[in-house]
Amino acid sequence: MELLQNGHHKPFVSTKPTTESPLANGTALTQLTSLFETQFLANIDPSRAFVTKVKRLIVKVGTAVVTRSDGRLALGRIGALCEQLKELSTQGFEVILVTSGAVGLGKQRLRYRKLANSSFSDLQKPQGELDGKACAAVGQSSLMALYDTMFSQLDVTSSQLLVNDGFFRDSGFRKQLSDTVNSLLDLRVIPIFNENDAVSTRKAPYEDSSGIFWDNDSLAGLLALELKADLLVLLSDVEGLYSGPPSDPNSKLIHTYVKEKHQGEITFGDKSRLGRGGMTAKVNAAVCAAHAGIPVIITSGYATNNIIRVLQGERIGTVFHKDAHLWTNLKEVSAREMAVAAREGSRQLQILKSEERRKILLAVADALEKNESTIRRENEADVADAVAAGYENSLISRLTLKQEKISSLAKSVRMLADMEEPIGQILKRTELADKLILEKMSCPLGVLLIIFESRPDALVQIAALAIRSGNGLLLKGGKEARRSNAILHKVITSVMPDTVGDRLIGLVTSRDEIPDLLKLDDVIDLVVPRGSNKLVSQIKESTKIPVLGHADGICHVYVDKSANIDMAKHIVRDAKTDYPAACNAMETLLVHKDLSNNGGLNELILELQREGVKLYGGPRASSLLNVSETNNFHHEYSSLACTVEIVEDVFAAIDHINQHGSSHTECIVTEDCEVAETFLSQVDSAAVFHNASTRFCDGARFGLGAEVGISTSRIHARGPVGVEGLLTNRWILRGSGHVVDGDQAINYTYKELPLKA
Repeated sequence: MELLQNGHHKPFVSTKPTTESPLANGTALTQLTSLFETQFLANIDPSRAFVTKVKRLIVKVGTAVVTRSDGRLALGRIGALCEQLKELSTQGFEVILVTSGAVGLGKQRLRYRKLANSSFSDLQKPQGELDGKACAAVGQSSLMALYDTMFSQLDVTSSQLLVNDGFFRDSGFRKQLSDTVNSLLDLRVIPIFNENDAVSTRKAPYEDSSGIFWDNDSLAGLLALELKADLLVLLSDVEGLYSGPPSDPNSKLIHTYVKEKHQGEITFGDKSRLGRGGMTAKVNAAVCAAHAGIPVIITSGYATNNIIRVLQGERIGTVFHKDAHLWTNLKEVSAREMAVAAREGSRQLQILKSEERRKILLAVADALEKNESTIRRENEADVADAVAAGYENSLISRLTLKQEKISSLAKSVRMLADMEEPIGQILKRTELADKLILEKMSCPLGVLLIIFESRPDALVQIAALAIRSGNGLLLKGGKEARRSNAILHKVITSVMPDTVGDRLIGLVTSRDEIPDLLKLDDVIDLVVPRGSNKLVSQIKESTKIPVLGHADGICHVYVDKSANIDMAKHIVRDAKTDYPAACNAMETLLVHKDLSNNGGLNELILELQREGVKLYGGPRASSLLNVSETNNFHHEYSSLACTVEIVEDVFAAIDHINQHGSSHTECIVTEDCEVAETFLSQVDSAAVFHNASTRFCDGARFGLGAEVGISTSRIHARGPVGVEGLLTNRWILRGSGHVVDGDQAINYTYKELPLKA
């Protein structure tokens, strides 16, 4: 590749980087605004900011990606590649593909053909190496036939362009090449390039490096310059460039390659398993292209969406850029620095007067309403992506931010603002001895790490609670709500006073940062995971930091024999259908056996069926109601479905709940107060209700203003966790020169004093 930088071939290649933003190209690229605007709002990492100006990109896929270890085609990976390129082409990007794999594929096919045509005696003879040019010729047609088939299934047209390095010595060829590619791209055709190894004039095409390019990595770099690409993506079988062997757990992914820093520090491994490239070839091509002004990212081609993620500004892979050496002066915010900044912001927030903290919350509420249209636009883009990706309706429901939900969020923030000041409240005053006064005082926990899925409204609630309770906050939302979370974070932090700073609330944008954050038990004080059972379990197993939350929401409604059936129907319907995706929705209906004889059970079942609820039964109910039997009572449907079972009495209901529930929220419907009290006292759950829907288990409905989550823990907060659950206490002792001195000269009084002096 040095010839491209210093040799006599350089003059025919334009080294001027493309500066035109695709956002200025009119209606053909209107979807790009939604894709990239959020990145500006979220203070995109400087090493990824250039993706906002990408219109034309070249993607090079290596042999190790398109083929399996046995030489056969990796159809799943190729299919995912084609789907990504189709999506980008649809969004208005100009996509060019450079592919390897023909030699490896041809070698596999010719080996089979040779075996099929050989006699037994032929097989006893030493088997020579297959001719590489023949392998390339055979494999190329098969490879292109596969691309054509896959792209056709996606309603995309592709084209084949085979080139040799000698062609580029001809200026007429270079102009014709550029004109042809431009015409193809104008027609939304994806050009597919490959080196024509079958007729290469090099004597040793797998070793010689005397030409203008000598493998598909260097070809991709040359094409990036010649065709004036805005970005080159080199897909490999690893995540990017590592400080050591990728298999070594001590090796670190190099997010930004700086030649002056990393050259000489990194030892590259073997070349490609089947091709001629490998990481050395990729780095050489990347360094050359970046030097000429074309940004390059090396990332894994094994993931199904890495090209999309690159163009969304995610910090994946290794980036090569002509300005990379300047970024070393831009201090990269590590997980620890983010947490420390949140703690410092918390301390500054606590210094403010109560009225000043109140004004911040009121400003947040106003900003939510003022930016409603922007918030909804970003949220609608997230919802559209979720629908296209085939997510379940329950997740899409949690993801959606409608106008009324935004108004409700603003209202809850104002409710928090009007709450009594929670910080610095004296909880207890005791006179230990004469003129020695001990005070127990409320104070923030410190720094909270909240990891949540699907629900962007949770970000607003949690941020408001953190501000009210004086805590620093780190937020990691699900990727399905990326745009929504980014705009909400921007709206909230934009109203922070300079004395506190916008780093009081940090938005973690990559899940790669989570493991590092979970190690910071000396900086982060509490982790609250809000999501699936799997998420909560993984968090608990991965950190020494206290974890607060609940894994499942297996909520029960027990209808006793003395229940008012009309009331029961109303409660059961609400508990199941008001918001089926909520963690406090009813998942199991328990019914006293007497109701199966007097028609009460039938009325309850008809009420649910009228609402479209799909029913599953326990052993007793399934046979009686003729519904499918559940194979697990501990199941959270989060949809219009529930389990029904018949029990002997209230004690059987209690045993069922304590055995199969998740200690979340339970309800009894009964007119017998003694039975109700038995249920309320013996059910071991965070919230237990009498004649009230389980849907009332909510921080806002409890009058807490909002909730950071619902805890089923038995330590610290339990149930909906509001401001109070985010506070701890400290002790303030005021004396007049008191000393212990063996407790000989001090007279302890331990007198309780009024909270206000």
